Amino acid sequence: MVMLTATNRFAHTLPPDVRLMNATARAVLVLAGVVLCAAAAAWMARLPMFALRAIQVDGDIARNSTSTIRANAAPRLAGNFFSIDLQKARGAFESVPWVRHAVVRRVWPNRLSVQLEEHRPAALWAADDGNDKLVNSFGEVFEANTGDVEDDALPRLAGPETSSARMLAVYRQLNPVLARLDAGDIEQLRLSGRGSWRAEMEGGAVIELGRGNDEELLARADRFVRTVAQVTGQYQRPLEYADLRHTDGYAVRLKGVTTQWPATSAAKPARKR
Repeated sequence: MVMLTATNRFAHTLPPDVRLMNATARAVLVLAGVVLCAAAAAWMARLPMFALRAIQVDGDIARNSTSTIRANAAPRLAGNFFSIDLQKARGAFESVPWVRHAVVRRVWPNRLSVQLEEHRPAALWAADDGNDKLVNSFGEVFEANTGDVEDDALPRLAGPETSSARMLAVYRQLNPVLARLDAGDIEQLRLSGRGSWRAEMEGGAVIELGRGNDEELLARADRFVRTVAQVTGQYQRPLEYADLRHTDGYAVRLKGVTTQWPATSAAKPARKR
């Protein structure tokens, strides 16, 4: 059994059009309240106390001063504490030279907190336009003044546009192997559009590694390093060029001497130049 109060009984007996008017009036009152609250919030958001007054910069800022970062990013920031677009603000800070990643947060009531991560240069990148760029420790190519790099021994990578990460990974594995040749470190590592690798050493030697996956390249290089001493020791000449693209061995050129050498057999007579 449903018990109805006097009020409920009265409302129940009202004509449909009157009930509709009452419901509409209540909806209008609720909507008006929402609009008033939104207007009040918008008015408060425009108060001077919420205008951005400070930017706190933390994190990895070895190559930029805090004042330089603020000066570069601040002109691209728009809005106050409530209205600023944090994604656009992040882009403004990441546009500063040497900044790789930025995390931007609001700090009540009128500040921004910015946590920065800078690029760490790991190699030079040979760009098509002739202006070298830089490769960071993640294998990402970025633009910065190469003159700001203190390390003069960074290797130079040259290859297809999207190959920087793989090239840096191959360099890190390949360099310790080829360094056993006593020809210095890899000065330049090239990857052709057809996937063929070429290493140019600090001592001037050039080594054609050919194509293959990382494991194949490393195995080929290791086999060469372990056996080539038999050739260089026999002729007492420094290595000038090596071609490891042969199936059963490799060809080498020493300064003043040229020879073809099976990777696992005894030395063949050299052909002098």
